[in-house]
Amino acid sequence: MNATMRRVVIGATAVSMALSIAACGKAGDDDSDSSSSDSKSIGLLLPDSVTARYEKFDKPLFEAKVKELCSDCDVQYANAAADPAKQAQQMSSMVTKGVKVIVVSAQDSAAIKSSIQSAVDKGVKVVAYDRLAQGPVSAYVSFDNVKVGELQGQALLDALGAKATPSANVVMINGDDADPNAGQFKEGAHNALDGKVKIAYEQSGLWKDTVAAQKMSAAITQLGAKNIAGVYAANDGMAGGIANTLKGAKISGIPLTGQDAELAGIQRIVAGTQSSTVYKAFKPEADAAAQLAVNLLEGKDIKSLATTTLTSGSGDKVPSQLLTPVSVTKANIKDTVIADKLYTVEEICTAEFAAACKAAGLQ
Repeated sequence: MNATMRRVVIGATAVSMALSIAACGKAGDDDSDSSSSDSKSIGLLLPDSVTARYEKFDKPLFEAKVKELCSDCDVQYANAAADPAKQAQQMSSMVTKGVKVIVVSAQDSAAIKSSIQSAVDKGVKVVAYDRLAQGPVSAYVSFDNVKVGELQGQALLDALGAKATPSANVVMINGDDADPNAGQFKEGAHNALDGKVKIAYEQSGLWKDTVAAQKMSAAITQLGAKNIAGVYAANDGMAGGIANTLKGAKISGIPLTGQDAELAGIQRIVAGTQSSTVYKAFKPEADAAAQLAVNLLEGKDIKSLATTTLTSGSGDKVPSQLLTPVSVTKANIKDTVIADKLYTVEEICTAEFAAACKAAGLQ
């Protein structure tokens, strides 16, 4: 073999080996992607970081349950920071990365519809978490939201006692209309309150303490500080803003509701500046979402989990799993959030609340 021929053969052999190595490398890469980021990847999209529960409870509880159920599953997480457009981008990014199941608590249940449709068209399963998103979602897990509103309304009536009359002025600060849960909370609250008290002022607080505070200030201006018997606030975050406004207006001793059993809300209940909240145990909800997600990822049936059906705002019939909420007042803090180890007595009873805790029998 002459020198020229040897160079051609060696060159051809080198190219062949390079192609073979590249092919092996690509196959290995595909296998790696398939076993991790592709076939075993679950996404979690939460709506905001203002509401304390999402980052502190929902995220870590969901991740822990997924890991328990599927040790080699990967959870990819993103928070929309109260921006529907950002959440749509996050969902698209997860689909592009090969996430197979996405659990989403929609910042805007209607705005997320096209993103969900796009994800489903690409073979992704979507679970609506805590808020019933529009579009072709495979399952929904939350609490009975009408019941939440009924518990809030009844707690307000119970706190009013004999003052609960058809002429008693109640201020109602609801959640964000973009959240379908807000309408269900409002429906339940009206079920409990209508005809028993007078809803003298009703506005949306958009789930923001600052907006709720502004609305409360407007209600005081309109009705007069001495003419307000109680306040319905749809969640603890808004109740915090409202409590500050009431304090500034020197209004005290009137019932104020809430929801989510946030630490600050529990402390206000102990101190007497909030009368109640609604405890929706985070762990059962996160665990249920994780189980649904893993079942869908593994192609398992979910009928035994999602035992009821709800119709979303887009008209889709969605298999749903609804959990039971609990009303919390000063009388049952010890039997609910403390018993469930949501908070310790030490976390609730800081120096500022030590005296109130003692009076409430928590210390």
